[in-house]
Amino acid sequence: MNSVAVSSITAPWTDDAKVLADVGLIAREQLAPAARRIDEGYYPLDIMASLGQAGAYAGHLDQHGSRYGLAISAMSEISRHCGATGFMTWAHDVCGLYMEQSGNPALLARLQDHTAGLTFGGTGLSNPMKALTGIEKMALKAKKVPGGYSVTGTLPWVSHIAPGQYCGAIAAVDRDDGSRSHEIMFLLDLDERVQLRACPEFSGMEGTSTWAVPLVDYFVSEDQMIADPARPYIQRIRGAFVLLQVGIAAGVIQGSIDSIREAEPTLGHVNQYLHNRPDELQAEFDELAGRAMVLAETPFDGSKDFFLDVLDVRCQGAELSLKASQSALLHQGAKGYLMNSAPQRRIREAHFVAIVTPAIKHLRWEMAKLMREEVPA
Repeated sequence: MNSVAVSSITAPWTDDAKVLADVGLIAREQLAPAARRIDEGYYPLDIMASLGQAGAYAGHLDQHGSRYGLAISAMSEISRHCGATGFMTWAHDVCGLYMEQSGNPALLARLQDHTAGLTFGGTGLSNPMKALTGIEKMALKAKKVPGGYSVTGTLPWVSHIAPGQYCGAIAAVDRDDGSRSHEIMFLLDLDERVQLRACPEFSGMEGTSTWAVPLVDYFVSEDQMIADPARPYIQRIRGAFVLLQVGIAAGVIQGSIDSIREAEPTLGHVNQYLHNRPDELQAEFDELAGRAMVLAETPFDGSKDFFLDVLDVRCQGAELSLKASQSALLHQGAKGYLMNSAPQRRIREAHFVAIVTPAIKHLRWEMAKLMREEVPA
């Protein structure tokens, strides 16, 4: 694989335009040719390391200016060429967010290597995010022991992890009578104590290195603690967590529009009779992206209205991904139905955007719950 020269690309990645140009170059020259292999199971840590050097994982962090717009745009550029790598970029970004917002000196000391793509970490919050809202039961249980906590349970789906890597995780702490005391959030180091378990085969996105993580009396030290208790912390970062995901949808949508435009020279005379034409989709997408960029200016706004807007943008992004990817396949016709075509892959990527936590149904559940709270008893 040809490597893009990134020797001149170093922190602090202060120039937004340069970061996006460098990320775009790596996405086109390294990622696009590998997208099919990644969809089928290749875990592209080499390419992700190059993206880290280019500043793809830095923009949203406070120490790099809290530029959420830049982080979303970089993720979109990556997802435009490979949705799986865009998703892993989000996982890596939020893991960095957890570390920085923890305020824990031991985790802050690890943040620089994480941001530069020298070490890698994902997020194990799919189950906890559903559990905290009442959709599922919490998979991990913790009990207080000298110097920290002992955690047992199995996280079923955790992406962008491998032996020697790490991820954010949440465990419930119960009292002796079985009632819930609180939850803790910690950085789960996947060292020799953890044996990852393979997941069933997915219909795509296989290169996301997604595993089940069984834990038995796993000791969590103070150096790994992100938040104790976890709920106030989650309340504070949840808007940023969900908003960053818009970058995945944005790339899948723009990539789908690209595929439609590719077909125009040869099929435009008949494609004109299809719904969801490229200019129409582009206008809808540009409006949605504009809304996301406004929200990105205040990612830690704690108001209910802000969080509702974030949930709505994330939901509309998922819905537009589904519409645009289907339209791309229809516009390309038989060529788009080939197993190795970009529209066929994006159909699977768009469905992933629609079901990954928070899924469309979860987003609507949350919005309905928040709106019910507005109605006086």
